[in-house]
Amino acid sequence: MSEGPELVEQQGIGVQDAFQRLWTPHRMAYIKGQDKPDGDDEPGCPFCRIPALDDKTGLIVARGDLVFAVLNLYPYNPGHLMVVPYRHVADYTELTVEETREVAEFTQHAMKVIRAVSGAHGFNIGLNQGHIAGAGIAAHLHQHLVPRWGGDANFMPIIGQTKVLPQLLGETRDLLADGW
Repeated sequence: MSEGPELVEQQGIGVQDAFQRLWTPHRMAYIKGQDKPDGDDEPGCPFCRIPALDDKTGLIVARGDLVFAVLNLYPYNPGHLMVVPYRHVADYTELTVEETREVAEFTQHAMKVIRAVSGAHGFNIGLNQGHIAGAGIAAHLHQHLVPRWGGDANFMPIIGQTKVLPQLLGETRDLLADGW
């Protein structure tokens, strides 16, 4: 049986343990709520600001007449995107018939594209309506579309509360935008 790594005493913190660590300091921005709107108004809303950016900078995959598809800055899986109405609206019941139709059409098209470019086996699709339901930005409706693959929930998120993403967001955006 092979021996593990040599444990070294570190000044001030005792003996090092045998665990490897994946440092993800970029997640601290999400944890601390950086760039989250303070209220329900449009000026501070990132979903209202993103459409004014170019597609690569804003991580926009596609634009429609009433909605756009944008990658989640803190994805659960590669290809995790959101379908967002341009109009600053909080509740699904406030969408117009036309907005509702385009959200549905974008969601269907996104599923086809993600399957074609990355072979997703399934999807989690949903809306978190209100802070109490888990919406990080409750003031602006956004529908999540999370691609799933067999075995994608390995020990990392379960034991280590860490998600390992094999692709940079810019690469994912280019792949999906080209497939769109």
